[in-house]
Amino acid sequence: WTLFSMAPLAQTLALLAMAVATAAITIVPLDIVPRATDKPYCDSNNGVNGENKMPQLKHFDFLKNNTFEKVWTNARDEWQKRGSDSSTLTKDQAMALLVYTMKSMFSDFNKAVRTAGNSNQEYQDNFYFNTLHFLLTQALQKLRRPNECLNVSRGVKDVEFNVKLGDKVHFGEFTSLSLDKTVAQDYGTDTMFKVHTCHGVDIQKFSFNQSEKEVLIPPFETFEVTKFTREGKKVQIELRSTGTFSDDDCIPLKGGILGTTRGDG
Repeated sequence: WTLFSMAPLAQTLALLAMAVATAAITIVPLDIVPRATDKPYCDSNNGVNGENKMPQLKHFDFLKNNTFEKVWTNARDEWQKRGSDSSTLTKDQAMALLVYTMKSMFSDFNKAVRTAGNSNQEYQDNFYFNTLHFLLTQALQKLRRPNECLNVSRGVKDVEFNVKLGDKVHFGEFTSLSLDKTVAQDYGTDTMFKVHTCHGVDIQKFSFNQSEKEVLIPPFETFEVTKFTREGKKVQIELRSTGTFSDDDCIPLKGGILGTTRGDG
């Protein structure tokens, strides 16, 4: 198992654990409360505003975030080396998936998403991954097949989730799971997720490490806990998609960069 495309969720859990860790097994809550970065962009379905202003948006993020600029450059070189082409996605959208699954990016990105999610003001003032967050949202919406749902798994080590049968939950950020149960178990078996997702997308073609058969779930997909079992210290949680947060409750692209959008205040 390598720390590439499947690592973002593990990093999320590890960072969450730091705040509450008092024992060998860390207890982490899952809930349904949307945060500032858990929602779709107000104009990401047609994407015209964002795509037209993408050079300006990237320039803004690159000025504020040197790490992102370097990883984006590395991803561009990798994309060109592969000779990759996508008739479905723009080059920027495809590269965003590649960037997300690279080891050198996921930790900083997920930390920034969690911090920006604390408030709309924090998102507006201090979030410098707008390009990546917006492009990932667009990419998943373009690649999604409306009537297709996928069964995926994810193993977690040293973390237990505070949920019960019937709870409504969401992951709260872009979250990667695998179509291959064996791959999922390689990352841990203290908690095993079995997830029926209808908004997650198979991104294997675009992943840095294609052997992991990765499915990426957007932060705004919601789930119901349909099964919770415990055998000794091992826990299995089954989730079934219940849809997404309302499209009426959405993230505006930053007004100062891309012009005023619905939801700007």
